[in-house]
Amino acid sequence: MGYKVAVVGATGNVGREILNTLAERDFPADEVTALASSGSAGREVSFGEDEILKVQALDDFDFDGVDFGLFSPGASVSAQYAPRAAGAGCVVIDNTSQFRMDEDVPLVVPEVNPEALQEFRNRNIIANPNCSTIQMVVALKPLHDLARIKRVVVSTYQSVSGGGREAMDELFEHTKAIFLNDRKEPGLFSKPIPFNVIPQIDKLMDDGSFKEEWKMVHETKKILDATIEVSATCVRVPVFVGHAESINVEFEQPFDLDEVRAVLHESPGVVVLDQPEEMGFATPLEVAGEDGVFVSRLRVDPSVPYGLNMWVVSDNLRKGAALNAIQIAERMIEDGLI
Repeated sequence: MGYKVAVVGATGNVGREILNTLAERDFPADEVTALASSGSAGREVSFGEDEILKVQALDDFDFDGVDFGLFSPGASVSAQYAPRAAGAGCVVIDNTSQFRMDEDVPLVVPEVNPEALQEFRNRNIIANPNCSTIQMVVALKPLHDLARIKRVVVSTYQSVSGGGREAMDELFEHTKAIFLNDRKEPGLFSKPIPFNVIPQIDKLMDDGSFKEEWKMVHETKKILDATIEVSATCVRVPVFVGHAESINVEFEQPFDLDEVRAVLHESPGVVVLDQPEEMGFATPLEVAGEDGVFVSRLRVDPSVPYGLNMWVVSDNLRKGAALNAIQIAERMIEDGLI
């Protein structure tokens, strides 16, 4: 028997990627329903290469009998409709920030903490972490098992697709305007995004951090290990798809660089691309559409006793959102949780 799946927020960047990924991975679904706001009802979205789904309104949709609800409609919408779906017996896998730090909601990356899925019965809701957190912890997990991580300092280079379709449109339209000598004032961004980098993502916190940085710190602790200290600086860059991260890791004990490479090579979800002398390193342009978390530029940091530097790149719409959510559902099926 196949499963019934509802994709909530099906007209957005992540929703469309979820539909594509479900089809590509041949997820065992007998029925897939595309849901969005009432204003999007009746629109058509692609499911795989050959099938077209007509979008239904989320407002009055009955989740009774639906096995998985893959949500990516925005936090306020998830806050309203995810509990309703969960109460109807649907397992909600939510891509928004709404439930991530709730103590009774598991925050899961299947390659890192699949055991947390056992807690889904608390509320029938599982949270998908922030895209920048997902790719970092996939790379950190095997290293933490190898030599115990003490501290992480990360600087991100995050594509505009993390801000949705309108953010991607702003990068395109405002870049084009520069060449037409028709400069536009920023809309979604606090500064002009073409040919620029902006060290601000999400709202300002009381401690001077922005919310994206706070997410990386606290989500990493919840997923991987609460004792790891994390310092994050998150930056929006004029790239359409793909997040990159410069990560400095300080271990509690000595490590061997060759062993680090070997462990990463064997780790699920990780692709090691580390031949800098041949320009063998990953960039967002090259990894768009790929499933893996690409690790490059592995090198010892001599400024601390047990330090490692690395460059980590992944498609934020894919592994950073859609794929991770689907892998959660797949793992639940594999473990007999549903």
